[in-house]
Amino acid sequence: MDIIQIKGGNFLEGEINISGSKNASLPMIIASLLTEDKIKIRNIPNLSDVFTLLKLIKSLGSEFELINEDNSTYKLIIQTKKIKSNIAPYDLVRKMRASFWVLAPLILRYGEAKVSLPGGCAIGTRPINFYLSILKKMGALIKIKDGYVKASIKNNLKPINYKLDFPSVGVTHFFLMISSLIEGESIIRNAAIEPEIISLAEMLNKMGAKIKGYGTSKIVIKGCSKLKGTDITIPSDRIEAGTFALAVTATGGKLKLKSINIKEIEALKNVLQNTDVEIKSLENSIEIIKKNGVIHPIDIETKPYPGFPTDLQAQFMALMAYSNGKSKIKETIFENRFMHVQELVRMGGDISLAGNTAIIKGKKDCLHSAPVMATDLRASASLVLAGLVARGETKIDRIYHIDRGYERIEEKLNSLGANIERVNA
Repeated sequence: MDIIQIKGGNFLEGEINISGSKNASLPMIIASLLTEDKIKIRNIPNLSDVFTLLKLIKSLGSEFELINEDNSTYKLIIQTKKIKSNIAPYDLVRKMRASFWVLAPLILRYGEAKVSLPGGCAIGTRPINFYLSILKKMGALIKIKDGYVKASIKNNLKPINYKLDFPSVGVTHFFLMISSLIEGESIIRNAAIEPEIISLAEMLNKMGAKIKGYGTSKIVIKGCSKLKGTDITIPSDRIEAGTFALAVTATGGKLKLKSINIKEIEALKNVLQNTDVEIKSLENSIEIIKKNGVIHPIDIETKPYPGFPTDLQAQFMALMAYSNGKSKIKETIFENRFMHVQELVRMGGDISLAGNTAIIKGKKDCLHSAPVMATDLRASASLVLAGLVARGETKIDRIYHIDRGYERIEEKLNSLGANIERVNA
């Protein structure tokens, strides 16, 4: 099994292109199942989650070609003329929670579906009751047996007016997909407003749906009887951009992040400026300059977009462990997203927990090398960030987590001056 080894203490300097968004690419790939026409998706990131999903949709009947366009970006050409299997097996769905969303196109195009209860990072319960509630209100018959959701329809599904208790990104994705092929007007209230919702809605509109209000808490979908093919580009990954911004803030140096939407990382930008870092906004890029080693502590609370993203909470904690004072991080999205704390403590971090709040007593040069273990995707990124500033050599095990959401992270960091390598342990 591979591990990552990092010799800390190097400044980061240079520029990198931010990859296509993992969180946008997954629902957009699944949405290709809604039509029998050809779909072209550009700027596909080279991630294990993407390949897991492609393996799943191939088993359902999709045919695809993944073309390397310029050694860093990929174009996916995909077509599902016919759904050949209506079963999404446990072996694939357990690896990635987003796989569960195939339930929408399967029931729409096949009439029935058997989809395993989902897996993915163990950062919270994230129940599926909202998905099932939506399907039942639309007229589907639902059974849960032997770890699978079995859904079927006798007549056409009907449009509904639905209000979420919490602005779930996954449920909003699901609602947009299934409503796009239901004739009539469906409405979802208290919808998620994340940029990835906008990307999916724009794709579905290009395929023939009529969706209004995306990017707000009320989305109105006028579905149609048939969707067509389209050609669309995945936006840049705001979480990857945020992770590299936090990394150069911790190490010091000067880093230009290219091919990004600056507005999407506004919450992080505001926080970083309060830690004593200089940020210059350019066209589709930002430049982050950290001249001194002083990192001011700051309290944050994770919130749905446009608030501080939960997917950057672990990385920010690593930065605060290296700050010059006390800070607090309150996690409001997932109830079990502090599993990285014990690993950061192993590296010398002074961190304690009080319910859903972490109290960090930062100290310059407190982090030191240690063998640590990644517990989920974003936790693995926090350990990489900690390793970049820690004294000595840090070894990170179970790095398959990081390959789910970061494309060639060791190559990108090495190009900036880091000393990091992937080795077979």
